[in-house]
Amino acid sequence: MEINNKNPVFVFLVSFIFLLCSSAQFCYGVDTIRQGQTVADDDTLVSEDETFELGFFSPENSTLRFVGIWYKVDVKAVIWVANRDSPISNRNGVLRIGVDGNLVVLNGNDSSLVWSSNVSGLSNNTAAVLQNTGNFVLSNNESIGDTSRAHWQSFDEPTDTFLPGMRVPVNSMIGEFRVFRSWKSASDPSLGNYTMGVDPNGGPQIVIWDRMARRWRSGQWNSVIFTGIPNMSNIASFLYGFKLSQPDENRTQYFTYDPSDPSDLLRFRLGWDGREQQLRWDDDRKTWTVMQTQPDPSNICDIYNHCGNHAVCDNLKAPKCNCLDGFRPRVPDQWSRGHWSGGCERRVQLQCQRTNGTNTNTTARQNGEPDGFKATRRVKLPDSSRLLLSATNVDACASSCLGNCSCSAYAFVSGIGCMIWEGDLVDLQHLDQVGNLQFFYRIHNSELDGGRKISNTSIIIICVLGACFLVVSIWLLWRYKKKVKRLPVVSSMPCCKDDDVAVFNESKTKEFSADLSGPTDILIDGSQVNGPELTIVNFSSVAAATKNFCEANKLGQGGFGTVYKGELRGGQEIAVKRLSGTSGQGLEEFKNEITLIAKLQHRNLVRLLGCSIEGEEKMLIYEYLPNKSLDYFLFDESKRALLDWRTRFSIIEGIARGLLYLHRDSRLRIIHRDLKSSNILLDAEMNPKISDFGMARIFGGNQNEANTVRVVGTYGYMSPEYAMEGLFSVKSDVYSFGVLLLEIISGQRNTSFRSSDHTSLIAYAWSLWNEDKATELVDPLIRDSCSTNVVLKCIHIGMLCVQDSAMHRPTMAAVVLMLESEAPTLPMPKQPTYTSMRSLVDEDYSMDIHETASASSKDVTVTMVDGR
Repeated sequence: MEINNKNPVFVFLVSFIFLLCSSAQFCYGVDTIRQGQTVADDDTLVSEDETFELGFFSPENSTLRFVGIWYKVDVKAVIWVANRDSPISNRNGVLRIGVDGNLVVLNGNDSSLVWSSNVSGLSNNTAAVLQNTGNFVLSNNESIGDTSRAHWQSFDEPTDTFLPGMRVPVNSMIGEFRVFRSWKSASDPSLGNYTMGVDPNGGPQIVIWDRMARRWRSGQWNSVIFTGIPNMSNIASFLYGFKLSQPDENRTQYFTYDPSDPSDLLRFRLGWDGREQQLRWDDDRKTWTVMQTQPDPSNICDIYNHCGNHAVCDNLKAPKCNCLDGFRPRVPDQWSRGHWSGGCERRVQLQCQRTNGTNTNTTARQNGEPDGFKATRRVKLPDSSRLLLSATNVDACASSCLGNCSCSAYAFVSGIGCMIWEGDLVDLQHLDQVGNLQFFYRIHNSELDGGRKISNTSIIIICVLGACFLVVSIWLLWRYKKKVKRLPVVSSMPCCKDDDVAVFNESKTKEFSADLSGPTDILIDGSQVNGPELTIVNFSSVAAATKNFCEANKLGQGGFGTVYKGELRGGQEIAVKRLSGTSGQGLEEFKNEITLIAKLQHRNLVRLLGCSIEGEEKMLIYEYLPNKSLDYFLFDESKRALLDWRTRFSIIEGIARGLLYLHRDSRLRIIHRDLKSSNILLDAEMNPKISDFGMARIFGGNQNEANTVRVVGTYGYMSPEYAMEGLFSVKSDVYSFGVLLLEIISGQRNTSFRSSDHTSLIAYAWSLWNEDKATELVDPLIRDSCSTNVVLKCIHIGMLCVQDSAMHRPTMAAVVLMLESEAPTLPMPKQPTYTSMRSLVDEDYSMDIHETASASSKDVTVTMVDGR
């Protein structure tokens, strides 16, 4: 077919297409530049997902031009600069791939070279692509985008910003690796005064340097967190993406960061003022939210070694700087005027220094007592440590330090190992929110226990008096043993109270010991099941750990007794549940709880460490969880704001997974029967752990439902069939979970909810759900930050869980699946009718229901209410 090429329209189209194809800026992909193509000053490359953009830019208040990469949502959010020390003064600059295959930036006026990727030995068959991670990668055409075969990439030469996907090498052979360099000013991206990188020695840590001096450090990495960042656990959803890889063939490890939500735009930027900020893009407000700043402008103690050597800085105290015990200000006059940089010095020279480095027992007998170690807790571990790999436990670590006179302190930290410090102790800061970190520093023996020493004569007199007292006490016991029925424990501890003194009953001790001799036994469907051996702790050890149940160590009061915080000799923190004599939990419930928890192992269940049984004293010893219980945060106006939506959703998921384990995945099928906010404990990372198994019941075989004459639970959390008929099943826990889910979302307690139109939180939630106003249920503190779709899904699940009929409620397996699915298909709930409460009761109660027979042979239910 012949084409009329004289047609003016045809000629125009052909010419237009030719012009397009002859223009390099239109003839290549928007994210890729190839040989012979250029990116002029007005052109840009855009990553495939349109997150990042590359091109020429001018900083604020400047006309100079630089090639950089920035977030497309905010042109000011520059993450990388190529020619940071060689700006172009006009708009004629171009970016292209040179004849040698390198990326180059040229000044268009004279074609002079401004910047180059400067890789030797390249072919002319190269191309560069801007990836969705913000990484600009140069490689051969056939392997374009493959970072493992890249010749050059911007992630290997960053400027001032760390992004998810970057790798920061850690290798003690390399030493300090200062990979990030700040801008000189807000409008000048040239090299500034501050650098940021990794110090791999003694446990890797992030460091910011001011020229050659340290300005701030993160504290050592313990495989979970940086130990010196006080509020890291409170923003776990943003910070816990850090990971340290296993060593490669060159013994190099890499720090990486993966956000919990891949859709989040996150960056860590070292500002020109020397402060590193973690920023997250708020798409609703179209701005960057500062998640964290280091050093913290409000905390002077964040500045490196603010108080000098051997001194602890506490931003919440006055004065802020205090010497370690056994030390005194090096320059007292300056110290008294608030000039603390001189630090502190020892009051008494170390014994090993007086004996030329020996510290043995023989030398000690000749020259005095050997040096000792004093523990200090909740501090940022000192800087300049080294790891001692040969010491695999705390005792070996202590022995190694004691035998080395130059060793000034040691610590054995989980996730790090044995850490040794030599010389001065530098950059100590008090931290309230970093668990129970402690280290032991060396001081002269006379400085231990406040420097008080007891003479040999006094020791002899005390021993003689003690022996006489012991003999008299034994004689009195023998003389009056038939008359004495109860023997109180005599304690000299200052915190002891009359009602806290333990009372023992010999007959009950023998009875209980017989019950727990050998493996703990329980019954399932009439068959005996043996449980594991439990650690039995004597009463005196528990009393010592809790300072004789001092009121200051009291963590909370429950229906079955009081919970105290304690600390064992090795420094491990524990929680002790001391059952009261008047509690409803007797021998059966106590055996039930220790047996159940000992058999259960799950990250969302509280861990039982042991128990103590002496006389009438029955105590359970748990792992200590520093953030107390969920209700401590959820129903307190001043603390509820700490539970952002991400944390709340993580708690919901954790509780659901814990219940699923109890109902389906554990060796025993467990019904908790008392799930509520006060029984959800939170660890240092705000991970939930289900506790209090005193009322739990075990199902065996194919048993799905049971009946009880003793209904025990808490108003507002009990399912209708359980509260009114004594029927319980896994669906009873599902109902309690639904109530708890609605409380977490709303921040309101079901048992104390009051309004003019509704008697309970469930009724209020249904009313809003039925009127398509469910978002009004959400706690106002998180309403603007939560995901609407996710929170509506959670409310929907909550309404399904609190259905009146157990058969209409989902199983916990279905609940977990619905929570983890992006867009699940959920059945429509029916209106719950069982929502009545005792209008005047805002506290937790338990009910014991006992059946009796009336004269008419009909069952009569008598309810006895015991305060919980």
